[in-house]
Amino acid sequence: MTCLGNICRSPLAEGILEKKIAESGLDLSVDSAATSDYHVGDKPDPRSISKAAEYGIDITAQRGRQIQKSDFQEFDRIFVMDTSNYLNTVALTKNLEEIEKVEMILNLINPGSNQSVPDPYFGGEDCFENVYRLLDAACDVVIKQIKNEQS
Repeated sequence: MTCLGNICRSPLAEGILEKKIAESGLDLSVDSAATSDYHVGDKPDPRSISKAAEYGIDITAQRGRQIQKSDFQEFDRIFVMDTSNYLNTVALTKNLEEIEKVEMILNLINPGSNQSVPDPYFGGEDCFENVYRLLDAACDVVIKQIKNEQS
């Protein structure tokens, strides 16, 4: 899960997907990262922590990190939150196989739309709720796809 600072959207996405993985009995690794280095080592935004907690998800142990070239070897899929994140992430790839791992997360619920997850950083409570709902729906699709792949 990748966004600009790794303090709002991607930590929420990581927490949501980790919870769904645990509930589904799957054994998968999830992480989140930033395309920038603004918040490396920082906790998620308190509003993301609060929103996650409302849904029984604890993201307080997460710390911001920047995406690395090695992530393309470690992870099968890299979900990005917006077009800028997509372009910055793809710029780190070295071949078509790595590029194909990068996808706009909301394309899972609106295929081909290349819709961005709105950045709630400068918004209020309703912005974080909207982001949560979008990411929750997208993560449901991730789980469904993984289960289909494994059957």
